[in-house]
Amino acid sequence: MMRFVSTRGGAEPVSLSGALLQGIAPDGGLYVPAEWPSFPSRAPAGDLPKLAATLLADFFAGDELAPQLESITTAAFTFPAPLVNVKNSEARTLELFHGPTAAFKDFGARFLAACMARVQRSNAKPLHILVATSGDTGGAVAAAVHRQPGIRVTVLFPQGMISPAQEHQLTCWGDNVRALAVHGVFDDCQRLVKGAFADTALNERFQLSSANSINIARLLPQMVYFAASSLAVWNEQGEPSSFVIPSGNLGHATACVWARRLGLPIDQIVIAHNANRTMPDFLATGEWRPSATIATLANAMDVGDPSNAERLRHLYPNIAGLRRALTAYAIDDDAIRARIQAGWRDHGAIWCPHTAAAAEALARHTQNGAGGNWIIVATAHPAKFREIVEPLIDAPIETPPALAALPPAQPADQIDPRLDALRAAII
Repeated sequence: MMRFVSTRGGAEPVSLSGALLQGIAPDGGLYVPAEWPSFPSRAPAGDLPKLAATLLADFFAGDELAPQLESITTAAFTFPAPLVNVKNSEARTLELFHGPTAAFKDFGARFLAACMARVQRSNAKPLHILVATSGDTGGAVAAAVHRQPGIRVTVLFPQGMISPAQEHQLTCWGDNVRALAVHGVFDDCQRLVKGAFADTALNERFQLSSANSINIARLLPQMVYFAASSLAVWNEQGEPSSFVIPSGNLGHATACVWARRLGLPIDQIVIAHNANRTMPDFLATGEWRPSATIATLANAMDVGDPSNAERLRHLYPNIAGLRRALTAYAIDDDAIRARIQAGWRDHGAIWCPHTAAAAEALARHTQNGAGGNWIIVATAHPAKFREIVEPLIDAPIETPPALAALPPAQPADQIDPRLDALRAAII
């Protein structure tokens, strides 16, 4: 049986279902695999649901959800993650925005919802999922769990710090989904969610869980498209792939690192941060200094204290090992704007600010002579940021059908960034 342990070492090992339902370990740490399986050599590279079932089988081993793994992956992976050549470039993009909310987090959110709908809960307390979002996570989770019986969701987002399209995706659902606008930044939202897990009154009333990337069931499915794309390149060229990934809370980067740890043909991993440069500075100095969040064009990456750094530091406790595993760049708003314009002018590509940050990081990295089969991870459809992108490229962006079909938005309730305010809003 696969067991999962806390990054802080002060909690008993649990099953996958236990880690899924708890979200955060009792000692405040994040769950990680107690041991690492090896990737099976014969895997179906082109079919995401089948590849997911093969890749994740060892993580589900011995758990109550193991017999339902194939039904879970079939329910979650219902849209593609195509590799697309970039015109006038040797790089490709991995398009992860073809799901119902046009962002990569649809994969993890739908997988988590499928698991939550099937896991057996041992008590009669209602399941209440708490989500802190800097832009895209909340919309993906809301869409995935809307009207799922037996599950309530509260999404916390920083008021005035996400795009209109993102806020629409948080506030249009109703029923079992509620959005709260927090008078603060994403780190305040994340702090409230973590505080709720330690709150006696809330835990007496609800069975709390999280749908942020602090929940391991968000990261496991995100390994799948890194596996699929790297296997596609390997089968075509016999060489590994290298990825450049927009990064905020470091969940996406962690999923790619984990995929490489399993033995997938992945070489270099470059992470692109915006002006919130806690991780790039940590790799440069060896000192972990979380900072106040800075609002940027790439708002889903506006994280000053990224939680999943704890998982990366658990896997690589020595800074030298982490430096070998990752390279990080901090990309400011001016560089993001310039890269959006260059992407349209030079490649005919329309990139959201996050994808543009990754493209800029790749340009800087390869200036230093770093070769490889590079894949830019395109995390969101540019239509979610048309207010930023359209003036820069002087061209309209077509709205994808999924965004056009959203119900009308409703005003969100507002709270101060205090645990007692969150408690009152939930109860």
